[in-house]
Amino acid sequence: MGYMEAGTTMSHNLRRLQAEQYAHDRRNHSDVLSLPRAERLKHYGLHYAKYAGRMARGRYEEKPFQRTITDCFLINLSAANALAQDLGVEVVGAHQERNSQEDGFLRFVDAMGRFADACEKQDHLEDFHTIVRRANRDITDWVVDTASEWHIDLPTAAAERRKEIARKLFFIAD
Repeated sequence: MGYMEAGTTMSHNLRRLQAEQYAHDRRNHSDVLSLPRAERLKHYGLHYAKYAGRMARGRYEEKPFQRTITDCFLINLSAANALAQDLGVEVVGAHQERNSQEDGFLRFVDAMGRFADACEKQDHLEDFHTIVRRANRDITDWVVDTASEWHIDLPTAAAERRKEIARKLFFIAD
């Protein structure tokens, strides 16, 4: 039985993972959490662009694809927390409304571009909230689907990656 089980399990897992990510971010990324929310969203948008670059490099990228998917998922959770977005509800809904024509890497790039567009709209005081939430939801939906296709257990991969990051910050006492 994979990570992408029926609605309520997925919903519960995403909510739990968001809470775990918030605790991780408080301990390990206080520099980012102390930024104004608009700056945090731009920070996350830059992460998404970095991951798109990694994926586009394909076999020439030194970091494994599984790590990039995991890193992207952690940013999904952090961005959702900055947006007070319940991915447990929204991603389940996205699964039900997705156009079957949408597929592959372009689905990620489209959503990432919308996320960046929303971040840019903030600078012009234009409406951005709906756009950025939907884009983050769609990126998360793509990551979850891709992880399933690649047989990546996201909760386990996320926990392992968080431990790796926490070890780098050895000077922080728990």
